[in-house]
This record gives sequence, C-alpha cells and structure tokens, in this order.
Amino acid sequence: MATSTSFLEERLDAGALPLAVGDLLAIFLLVTIGVINHNGVPYLSNEPVGWVLTAVPFLISWAIVSPLLGAYSPGAAESAKSAVPLAIRAWILAAVLGAVIRWTPLFEGGADPVFIGVMLVFGTAAISVWRTIYFRIV
Repeated sequence: MATSTSFLEERLDAGALPLAVGDLLAIFLLVTIGVINHNGVPYLSNEPVGWVLTAVPFLISWAIVSPLLGAYSPGAAESAKSAVPLAIRAWILAAVLGAVIRWTPLFEGGADPVFIGVMLVFGTAAISVWRTIYFRIV
C-alpha cells in the first residue's frame, strides 16, 4: 500500500537544514554588503531597523519560493552538483518576488531594474558559492 505524502513533504528534507541556514545568512550578508556600499558602516548601528528591513523582502521571498522549487528537497542535501542548480532556480524567482515586495508601499527602496539585476547576479553568486563551500567542507 502506497503512503501519501504532501507536496511540501516531498520538497523538504531535514538533511537540508544546514543549507537553509546558510542560504538565509548568504542572502542577509549580500544585503548587508549592499547597505554598507550605499549608506556606510555606521548605518548598521545607527539604523538597525532600516538595515534589517532592507533584507526582509528577499528573506520572505526566499522562504516562499525555495521550498516550492525544491531548494531543500532530498536531492539538494546530497551534493553541490544538485544543490547549486536547485538554489539558482529558486533564487531567480525569489529575487524577482523580493523586488516586487520591495516595490510595494510596505517597504522603502523601490525596485529599480538595475537593483533587480544586481540582486539576481550577486544573489546567485552568493548562494552558489556558499553551497559549493558547504559540500567541500562536509
């Protein structure tokens, strides 16, 4: 008799938890570097809420998109060869969704096309490098 599993049960593997933590840190680090480039290091301590709110749209979009596109599926936890492409696929959609969220009146900053391009390119690089390093260490 076959067992029934939900869509998310097929998309989430507990073994991928370290990847999830690292992905969130990589996204937050990417945003932090951008905040520093645009506002300087003092902004981090002078405006911590603004700093965190800059990252929130992308963290929300990553939390929504990454499980749906399999970034934490059983295959993702096996090797960089499977984990990196799954993350890239998820990041492309998450970066666009994050920019859309940032474009709403709920957040400051807007969604300039150049900014979206920067997030796509550097976010892809950040997550890919992180996941590659993870599998070299593990």
